[in-house]
Amino acid sequence: MPQALVRRPGRSLSAGLVTHRERVPIDDDLALRQWHAYVAALEASGWTIVEVEPADDCADAVFVEDALVVFDDLAVVTRPGAASRRREVDGAERAARALGLDVGRVTEPATLDGGDVLKIDRTAYVGVGGRTNEAAIAQLDALLSPRGWTVVAVPVTKVLHLKSAVTALPDGTVVGHPDHVDDPTVFPRFLAVPETSGSHVVLLGGDRMLMAADAPRSAAMFRSMGYAVTEVDVSEFEKLEGCVTCLSVRHRG
Repeated sequence: MPQALVRRPGRSLSAGLVTHRERVPIDDDLALRQWHAYVAALEASGWTIVEVEPADDCADAVFVEDALVVFDDLAVVTRPGAASRRREVDGAERAARALGLDVGRVTEPATLDGGDVLKIDRTAYVGVGGRTNEAAIAQLDALLSPRGWTVVAVPVTKVLHLKSAVTALPDGTVVGHPDHVDDPTVFPRFLAVPETSGSHVVLLGGDRMLMAADAPRSAAMFRSMGYAVTEVDVSEFEKLEGCVTCLSVRHRG
């Protein structure tokens, strides 16, 4: 059964980092309710939920995908680009080891946020220019190429992470809002979506996917293409430049 690693929002969530949008107040109680609904949606879709130990002193720890990226049976522990987030990774590593995964680490001078990694088939597209640097590309290539993966660097200047701009449909088509994508020609197939949040999909298996509830036109477009779409409200996390992808680390076993 596929597993989803999640980490509940801590009491310092409202102090989370913001870089590409103005700070607005966070409703902590609403954020927790939204997180529970997100987790319930994954569970209802057949995913086993694994909670990573809390990190209440790390405001952004709920965005657990930035701390850990899983490639088959290898968990890559990141070195976040924001120094204040580097304490998040130890708990994520312990969770990965408890699942029996092999573990590799990104080390200085490399910086890598998991939100910059988009996996399609056996290609890892990695956003460079914000929280992730060129040194991370070389280290990821050394970790992944022996396992049959290809690493491709992608410029990111308009948003926080690569997956703030693009994700991929189950058939591998990359989706994104044109205003936020530096170079869509990097990807073999690119489909423009009408709303920013329509850029963010979590693949649940088969033709099923999860996305934010505030992109109804994009959801309708995906349904017209034959996909089964689950919508969840993640508005409080979007205020901190988060989205549905960064709230979990998915491992299909």
